[in-house]
Amino acid sequence: MLDAVLRPRSIAVIGASRKPNTIGYQILENLVRHGFSGAVYPVNPTAASVHSIRAYPSVDAIPDEVDLALIVVPKQHVLGAAEACGRKGIKGLVVISAGFAEIRGAGVERQNALMEIVRRYGMRLVGPNCMGVLNTAPGLSMNATFAPTMPPAGPVSFMSQSGAMGVTILDYAAEYGIGISQFVSVGNKPDVSGNDLIQYWADDERTGVILMYLENFGNPRRFTQLAREITRKKPIIAVKSGRSRAGARAASSHTGALAGTDAATDALLRQCGVIRVDTVEEMFDLAMAFSHQPIPRGNRVAIVTNAGGPGIIIADACEAHGLAVTELTEETRATLAAHFPEEASLANPVDMIASATAQSYRIAVEAVLADPNVDAVIATFVPPLGVRQEDVAEAIVSVAGGSEKPVMAVLMGREGLPQGLAELNAAGIPGYRFPESAARALAAMYRQREWLERPVGQVRAFDVDHRTVAEIIAAARGEGRAKLSETEVMRVLEAYGIPVAPHRVARSADEAAEAAREIGWPVVMKVLSPRIIHKSDVGGVVVGVEDEAELRAAYQRLTTEVPERAGIDAGEVDGVLVQKMVSGGKETIIGMTQDPQFGPVLMFGLGGIYVEALKDVAFRVQPVTDVDAAEMVRCIRAFPLLEGIRGEPASDLGAIEEAVQRVSQLVADHDAIRELDVNPWLAFPEGGVAVDGRIRISIGPASC
Repeated sequence: MLDAVLRPRSIAVIGASRKPNTIGYQILENLVRHGFSGAVYPVNPTAASVHSIRAYPSVDAIPDEVDLALIVVPKQHVLGAAEACGRKGIKGLVVISAGFAEIRGAGVERQNALMEIVRRYGMRLVGPNCMGVLNTAPGLSMNATFAPTMPPAGPVSFMSQSGAMGVTILDYAAEYGIGISQFVSVGNKPDVSGNDLIQYWADDERTGVILMYLENFGNPRRFTQLAREITRKKPIIAVKSGRSRAGARAASSHTGALAGTDAATDALLRQCGVIRVDTVEEMFDLAMAFSHQPIPRGNRVAIVTNAGGPGIIIADACEAHGLAVTELTEETRATLAAHFPEEASLANPVDMIASATAQSYRIAVEAVLADPNVDAVIATFVPPLGVRQEDVAEAIVSVAGGSEKPVMAVLMGREGLPQGLAELNAAGIPGYRFPESAARALAAMYRQREWLERPVGQVRAFDVDHRTVAEIIAAARGEGRAKLSETEVMRVLEAYGIPVAPHRVARSADEAAEAAREIGWPVVMKVLSPRIIHKSDVGGVVVGVEDEAELRAAYQRLTTEVPERAGIDAGEVDGVLVQKMVSGGKETIIGMTQDPQFGPVLMFGLGGIYVEALKDVAFRVQPVTDVDAAEMVRCIRAFPLLEGIRGEPASDLGAIEEAVQRVSQLVADHDAIRELDVNPWLAFPEGGVAVDGRIRISIGPASC
């Protein structure tokens, strides 16, 4: 439990200072100024009192029980302070001091020593290298941070991995009028992590929305498990920094080349129902909406405006984010027509023209809210002469307050803007300065509705030949090979029930001819060599071989000319793969790469030789449920091709989804597999087949 940290009855400030502009001064001042309800004990060996409160030379000298200690001493004194806290029986520590694992070297050793103390005494630790914790609960009112701003109380709980961002976040919250329930700056998080906090907040009655500023995941598997459950009760909105692919490792597979860590992050958050945003400002735009407004039942939006331009901008933004600018009923139009001049447009957007007054907004918003075709309303106002922003805000509040449908407002003028936004925010109506912000926030709320209605999904377990794959991997490792041969790849896929094109290995032209007769003409011929990764690049694939004469000529080229072109010796060619030529299907790719943080990341998309150029792919983090697999197939841009266009039959989507799930099981069963491509997977109206594949394994020990 984290009550000792977030709901303490008493706090010791170790390093409390009389010197202004120091952290030890600011933290103690914040506790006192903002009315912490419990006892506060400054600890300073050289001062009799701090902030007119009796000070103690050490924690041991405090006569009463202490729940939480805030440590703000230099790094070399932190371990001694923590040890003293443990002896005192204190169960919560917040270490503000820096100089730990974030500086590496000796800092890592210092942090490990700190954690040994924490574990030995059964304490919970926030930090080190953090800015503190905050809880606005009535009867507690704890600001145990060095931030100069105390946000208003409300339903939002916030975790930040950056102390500097934490200060900005609390400033934003106060400016936007967003009520904060609890705030935690986790710092280096060797103990209390984001996972601990979202689990704690899941059952906290005062927390309705969870916000996270993330720089990395400590335990992404655990985060996945928790977030899947929590987001069905409370929305989680996250800013995850680090979208750049700079420093991405080299990869031999298409999947590895495409799946940067950010793609894995997107996949994981999407699978958990976490709403990812790009900026702190966007996060607060969403927080304003989620804090007070109900989740829309659908995606149909009505727009009310007094100027055509903003109405069009909102309409465009809504449709760009997957919302529908709905048709109003005849009854609604008749109601509006009775109150507005002929020049007004009573379609959606409802443009009341510049003569609209505050009363006009009251009538129009009330009318569209009552329309059964409307799930949400966005009202925007550009101030003409004689109409005040705050009056319009008051009119919107008068009809929108308590509505079962979400209502958002956009106030675009400068005069009266702070007052108007304050009026809206105080009444729980999110107010924005720009149209796009309102549309983006409403779209996120609708995505939350889709998530709530989305089936949970199941991880299917297929009957497979586990032993054969384990033996293939063991044999390759025994030979020191990190890459499986093409024939080994085909055997692996077959062992897991993934259909492959009929094939034979030939080490002479005669064997190739015999293989073609067994398989049936026409055939495809591929050079076999562990040194040639992308065969097409060096002419190592010959398609449409119709007879024996063509076959023998192709065999000669593949075993003599192609090695020379690839810069290898002919002796490094292991023969030729003769494969039944399969044509007519849609080329797709199913792949996997091991991400150092997230584990297996699976990919599906448009395949063939253009996969890296087109990048029309979708990712999910293993394990992939049946619902995940269906979403992967349907969210690529080329999905209409799989559905069938211009009279073409649809591809067998069920077969694709099953193949994705079988690959998910394969990589879960054999963690030695580091990268895998099935490319192309040819999708047919009935079934599908793997034509080519690539698997790279780890050489070191791994379970199979």
